[in-house]
Amino acid sequence: MASLFPVVEGSCHLLDAGAGIGSLSAAFLERWISGDFHFRRVELDVFEIDNSLHPYLTQTLAKYGNNPDFSLVIRKNDFIHVAADRLSGSLFAIPLPKYTHAILNPPYKKINSKSAYRLALRRAGIETVNLYSAFVALTVALAAPGGQVVAIIPRSFCNGPYYRPFREFIFERAAIRHMHLFESRSKAFKDDAVLQENIIIRLERNGQQGPVTVSTSTDDTFTDLVTHDYPFDQIVYPGDLERFIHVPTSSKQNIQMSSAITCTLVDLGLMVSTGPVVDFRLKAQLRDMPEEGTVPLLYPGHFCGRGTIWPVAGMKKPNAILRNEDTEKWLYPSGFYCVVRRFSSKEEKRRIVASVVDPRDFENAPVLGFENHLNLFHENKRGLPEELAHGLAAYLNSTFVDENFRRFSGHTQVNATDLKLMRYPSRDVLIEFGNWAMQHKELTQTMIDDKIGKLTA
Repeated sequence: MASLFPVVEGSCHLLDAGAGIGSLSAAFLERWISGDFHFRRVELDVFEIDNSLHPYLTQTLAKYGNNPDFSLVIRKNDFIHVAADRLSGSLFAIPLPKYTHAILNPPYKKINSKSAYRLALRRAGIETVNLYSAFVALTVALAAPGGQVVAIIPRSFCNGPYYRPFREFIFERAAIRHMHLFESRSKAFKDDAVLQENIIIRLERNGQQGPVTVSTSTDDTFTDLVTHDYPFDQIVYPGDLERFIHVPTSSKQNIQMSSAITCTLVDLGLMVSTGPVVDFRLKAQLRDMPEEGTVPLLYPGHFCGRGTIWPVAGMKKPNAILRNEDTEKWLYPSGFYCVVRRFSSKEEKRRIVASVVDPRDFENAPVLGFENHLNLFHENKRGLPEELAHGLAAYLNSTFVDENFRRFSGHTQVNATDLKLMRYPSRDVLIEFGNWAMQHKELTQTMIDDKIGKLTA
């Protein structure tokens, strides 16, 4: 992180908000002392609200105290309230400088919509849902023109509607200069239960946006570091109203650049929805195995490869749901559907895993239940033509789609919104894929990828 800062002359006013024991500040100062930076003087502000860490923080930074060109302020205040007061012009605000540099490993915690933090951030013109994005937004707002901000944060801000205001806030005030991605979620952060990839990002306050440097490594040893530069229109696609941030990890063609893959789901006459059956809310209606008055209830565990195994005896989840006036609105007419699991395991080869629901597997059941951990493609809450369901599943199971999905989503979760915003081949091409897929009893990854490759070549 310290190595990402460009070398400049002059003085440095460095911010480390949520400093912990001061490891990031120390890394920055070591670079300065070794001569990598050409600053005449470094003034460091560290914020850390956890009193138990203050002795360690002081100890980490004490070794630099004898340098006459270095000054240190340890602030024990709450960074969010101090920064928000300063930015909103409060009469009681603590004076803060315009920071030329900032290095951050901010805390991760959701912010309640009615919390004091949320209200303070709104006073500063910031709307966001997590402490980490709040720290980054406040830091960018406090930075001097040309100020450099380097932060290690989760990738969840790159996509999804909840972080759109945060993305817009950043785009209006800063340029993205560099992003580093750890390709393994388990190796880089071995001591943490990491459910999504973390990214290191460098932002420049008031910078003119240009190409973005993207680097990748498997883990924190950086032994296999790979770096590429990408035009900004491959990072944020022109015309994307959601302003998703894509992190390409190779120079391979992406979906947005393929002239054969331009259709939205609206163009295809399709919809995708999250499975409507939330089991803990309908506990009284669930049955372990099918019985009179029930219909099939499908969980991710019922899907294996291209098809469905139902019922599954001894499964921890129920196999059936009663059909009555309390459940009718949550059920779909029997038919062919394409379903995608919402969650993948950490190191699964593909993030998107699609299967086909074949109504012939369910003993002529008139309706089907889809549990909340599934996304399903449908036509206005009705099934799809058989060939279309198979073609859609084959397309979604391609490495091509998976690699492109990973450009903007580093989370284990695949949301219906993500699938809505993707691009697809035409309906005719998907039906052609489906006819091809149905002619093969087994489909290997190579077969699928070769077929999609001919379309995108």
